[in-house]
Amino acid sequence: MRIADALCCAALALTHPAFAQDAPPSSSGEGLSDAAAKAEQDLRQTFTNLQFEEFGPAPVRGPIYQAIAGGRVLYFAPQSQHLLFAAVYDKNGLNLTAMAQDESARKRLGAINLADALIIGPAGAPKVIEFTDPDCPYCQALDRYWNAKAAEGKPVQRFVYFVSGIHPEAAAKAEHILCSADRLGAFKAIYAGARPAALAKCKAGADKVARDAATVRKMSISGTPTMFIDGKLISGFQQAELEAFLEAKKGGP
Repeated sequence: MRIADALCCAALALTHPAFAQDAPPSSSGEGLSDAAAKAEQDLRQTFTNLQFEEFGPAPVRGPIYQAIAGGRVLYFAPQSQHLLFAAVYDKNGLNLTAMAQDESARKRLGAINLADALIIGPAGAPKVIEFTDPDCPYCQALDRYWNAKAAEGKPVQRFVYFVSGIHPEAAAKAEHILCSADRLGAFKAIYAGARPAALAKCKAGADKVARDAATVRKMSISGTPTMFIDGKLISGFQQAELEAFLEAKKGGP
């Protein structure tokens, strides 16, 4: 199967406009069929806030289907064997892909046992479900971010689950954290880059790492950090989204 390059721009859901106007000529420099010319006219009339420099046939053929892999919404065109990494918007600017992704995330949240999480942060603070890897540099950057926000008086309560299948030492470091007398201190040290001479081991820690791995599989987590915040999936350290979350939670959990 061929896989299309990841698309940087959105795939647009076209509808017929409620008004008519003459469409400017195509800037592609090539003649278009009547159907293509009508499609270009619809595009320009429906999404009037965008300026389109080119218009022409796409390589995708036939019907397109929606699929979810690793919590991410993808689109598949079986006739032309293309996989589209795209965001679909309706004529009102709603991101239908994001809405489908969030709905999928809410459904999968039932697979998480919050009582089994490593909890970091004060009770009553805004809750964040966080899938993390001790050797993931973006996870380490996220931990520094949360620490900085706590110092500003904007703490969160993190429900932490370890992803141990990406980096070779992740499981051992997660077990070390869970087996330490001061788990919070061990977490902060490991995420700050500490390399203990010997990593702590214990059955309870190993069992917890195994349970986390099972939860990761159920949730189809494929990268770190992955967070669920207010029922919304956030893949990666998306600082702008986290800032918006904290701003929205200002004044109460």
